[in-house]
Amino acid sequence: MDIFKDLLKFSVVDVIDVILVALLLYYLYKLVKGTVAINIFIGIIIIYGAWRLTDFLNMELLTGIFGGFIKVGIIALIVVFQPEIRKFLLMVGSTNFGKRGKLFKQFKFLKTEVTNTTNVDAIVSACNKMAMSKTGALIVFERNNNLDFLSSSGDEMNIKVTQPIIESIFFKNSPLHDGAIIVSNNIVKATRVILPVNNEKNIPQRFGLRHRAAIGVTEKTDAVALVVSEETGHISYFKDGEFVVFEDTNELNKLIKNDLV
Repeated sequence: MDIFKDLLKFSVVDVIDVILVALLLYYLYKLVKGTVAINIFIGIIIIYGAWRLTDFLNMELLTGIFGGFIKVGIIALIVVFQPEIRKFLLMVGSTNFGKRGKLFKQFKFLKTEVTNTTNVDAIVSACNKMAMSKTGALIVFERNNNLDFLSSSGDEMNIKVTQPIIESIFFKNSPLHDGAIIVSNNIVKATRVILPVNNEKNIPQRFGLRHRAAIGVTEKTDAVALVVSEETGHISYFKDGEFVVFEDTNELNKLIKNDLV
């Protein structure tokens, strides 16, 4: 009977509280999903569970050891999860509530079906063609994080994505070929964009500034990026500041489409 009484006391504020906690957990899960951080997170949960168990069994020595670790755990979490925390804060702070549909895009997981409108096939085909002619290219796909703060460093556009458009932008004699382009919802929203370059990671010398820029933008935001090397014609795909290995363009197609959902 006490349970039913508690349920009757469940107010609108409690419902909002539960929804907000669910959203917080969802975003945290999205940030650590598929990364090493998820294993670290599970390890922390195991240590916390062991601490509670040893405390329950009155094992004072182990309780003290685990308790000391838990007390400084918040500092360890900030250090270990620094990239994920930065992405989370950027996700919250860069959300453009003034644009139609941006607010609801953040809640897309509530929908039963999500449609990806970006013409990935056209972009990958363009990259293949540019690879054969060794035409350098850097394409950034916007996801949850709003990249307007990067778009402002280049020329803002509103061009529908097609294979000829992508090829013409990166054509060597085109005034728009320098820098990166940002693609959002099948629209080229900016060209000649200047991206943050990562100088910390050691990557092979055959990879240049485009690759470092792709590492930098995907490390600091949840965007993904495609790079066509001007020197080798090799196509590279980046996510979470790392190279993503793929066997052929069909697999690359599937990877990008899956990441944009």
